[in-house]
Amino acid sequence: MAQHCPECGFANADGANYCQRCGAYLGGGEAATGATTAAFRVGETGELEEVSLKDIVARGAMLVIRAGGGRAGEMFQLDGDRMTVGRRPDADLFLDDVTVSRDHAVIVRRGDNYFLDDCGSLNGTYVNRQRIESHRLGDGDELQIGKYKLAFLSR
Repeated sequence: MAQHCPECGFANADGANYCQRCGAYLGGGEAATGATTAAFRVGETGELEEVSLKDIVARGAMLVIRAGGGRAGEMFQLDGDRMTVGRRPDADLFLDDVTVSRDHAVIVRRGDNYFLDDCGSLNGTYVNRQRIESHRLGDGDELQIGKYKLAFLSR
């Protein structure tokens, strides 16, 4: 039985978590389990070491990949005024997925706030499962860009 996308109505294969046409979350699967993602870094020995998000977030806002592309747990500190997101290899946050546009989105600091702005991407940018053009990010917001789900964390 097909699962219909709540955003675009496309009939997706049974068991799909994301819409094949627009990338919207379909429900069920990983997100429904209540699973959490541990953040990590590569230690001096080359082994992965779990890190405390409280300590990292105390230094400022960041993004953590929750799911997608086998990269769950990767962290990206937002320490500048602008971060590019897309499939372009020189993007600040490179997301290797055909449903991600080369210049998909940008995160811009405006005063004390961070905004996620879609750059006219074909498949859209989502915050908390809603398609956005521009959105002021708040602590705990869930971003979806292609098959990637990210969490925005701030102090």
